[in-house]
Amino acid sequence: MGTITNNNPYEGYTLFSPNTSTETYLIDNCGRLIHSWTSSYLPGNSVYLLENGNLLRATKINNTDITFGGVGGRIELFDWDNTLLWEYTYSSSLYSQHHDIYPLPNGNILMLAVNTIPQTQAIQFGRNPSLILDGKIYNEQIIELEPIGTTGANIVWQWNIKDHLVQDYDSTKSNFGIVMDHPELLDFNFLNNNNGNANWLHFNSIQYNATLDQILMSSRLLSEIYIIDHSTTTLEASNHTGGTYEKGGDFLYRWGNPESYDHGDDTNKTLFSQHYPHWIPDGLTDSGKIILFNNGNSRRYSSVDIFNPPITTAGVYEYIEDIPYGPTSLDWTYEDSMDNENFYSSILSSGQRLPNGNTLICDGDSGYFLEIDPLDNIVWEYINPVTTSGILTQGDTPSSNLVFRANKYAPSYSAFIGKDLTPGTPIELNSNLNNCNNLTIENYITNTIKIYPNPASNLISISYNQPIDSVDIFSITGSLIFTMLNNNTIEVSSLDPGVYFLKIKSNHREITKKFIKS
Repeated sequence: MGTITNNNPYEGYTLFSPNTSTETYLIDNCGRLIHSWTSSYLPGNSVYLLENGNLLRATKINNTDITFGGVGGRIELFDWDNTLLWEYTYSSSLYSQHHDIYPLPNGNILMLAVNTIPQTQAIQFGRNPSLILDGKIYNEQIIELEPIGTTGANIVWQWNIKDHLVQDYDSTKSNFGIVMDHPELLDFNFLNNNNGNANWLHFNSIQYNATLDQILMSSRLLSEIYIIDHSTTTLEASNHTGGTYEKGGDFLYRWGNPESYDHGDDTNKTLFSQHYPHWIPDGLTDSGKIILFNNGNSRRYSSVDIFNPPITTAGVYEYIEDIPYGPTSLDWTYEDSMDNENFYSSILSSGQRLPNGNTLICDGDSGYFLEIDPLDNIVWEYINPVTTSGILTQGDTPSSNLVFRANKYAPSYSAFIGKDLTPGTPIELNSNLNNCNNLTIENYITNTIKIYPNPASNLISISYNQPIDSVDIFSITGSLIFTMLNNNTIEVSSLDPGVYFLKIKSNHREITKKFIKS
């Protein structure tokens, strides 16, 4: 319970909203409460801290007709002082917001939702009647909202999966075609070994790339991700032409399960019920690539994966006829090599690349956060103490403490300008901070190791107010190059140009720093 900090975690503030609580928490690396917001509703599910300090949050309201996991129904916007500024409900017996929302740069909000396709219409669209168990099928849709007043919104754009289907079951029905010939469309009868429940796709994430004006979606049940064009009009988004990329609302790219478009079989699958695929922001290690939490259902272990979709030009993804979309290998992955099943979350979860090259991971079904450095060392851990039975005491064994997603924000993030960030007490009861190493923002800054010059061509110097026992130099792939003992100056002229990592050992503490050899 609580936190364990060691080595050199990224000094920032972690935001999370426990699935069992109406609270949203912002904590420091010691687990101390920096700020919180209170809603009247449980999360439904994602939450975002905006640049102006407001909190955008999806919430769960009662819906007896649409009941699958992740259903929300309402969006709320709070200011820093917990004043509810705006709320919008999208929930009825026929439709509901679920899982994710996304704040766009123009102030609008993307919302992930489902609406109902009746059985007769689903059959007309080409669904095999034996694959309809609930008398209906859910259409996944993305709706762009322009907030109006305190409870309203204009729908200014939308996209629906029902407009981008293909089926080879019945030539007398709509959408008939050869599935293999249409990787830009979704096979209406491919269920990825699942049944014919209405919730056949279970999209669990939408993310946005402002540079490309593209939206990235994730289907948990089909174990596949999709990218579409956001530059279209709503009419173009319902068709197959138009927009910047001239494909209307069809898929620009897909990845994870080639069997879904007859380009492989079950052995070609690379994704397993994944969550939170998103583009790594500019300025970070592996920027522009896609990172996701690969839950690992059916293989029984999880991983956090990074891959780089092949492109021909910016935003245009390479596709060779009859060959699955690439890549065929990952650029980076993290898993628990010692005990795969120990790091396994069948639901929820997230991964986030941090500014110092570390990666924050949320193992959602156990409410466990861990931060790893570029060498896969765990440098920070936290267990959510908020459960269905209340807030636990330090040392208790947690259960039912699920968390959908966790994100860490830099102290320099604009949301924090002018805000009181004085740490309070940890969330858990009878907390023990002995393992925290007093890593407050102020203490961290005064004890920061400085490496200069960086980049360097010949010599690098290490400035630290503690004795240095040794320095290991690793390549970007994790290979140990050499070790220096008791030395604050290191000769690097023999190294090839590129990125390297220093593991600095001092007073039984290890701190990893990145430097660039010019």
